[in-house]
Amino acid sequence: MEFTEQDLVDLIVDSCNVTGPLPEMLSSDMPLFGPDSPFGLDSLDAVEVAVAIQKKYKKRVTDRNVMLSLGTLAEFIRN
Repeated sequence: MEFTEQDLVDLIVDSCNVTGPLPEMLSSDMPLFGPDSPFGLDSLDAVEVAVAIQKKYKKRVTDRNVMLSLGTLAEFIRN
């Protein structure tokens, strides 16, 4: 099974208990955290996402730049 950005969106929604509606189209360059995030995530959520990625994909996030956007995080998981 191939990893998709939708898999990542589902992981973020589940691990951070995102309750608000998400835009129908999420762009790969949208920020994951901060005021412009469609997920409404903050720095504490970043820890939750990093832990969830480590558990599910066995990848440890050590560079915060990996988590700038949906696209950068998806690329990190793919590689």
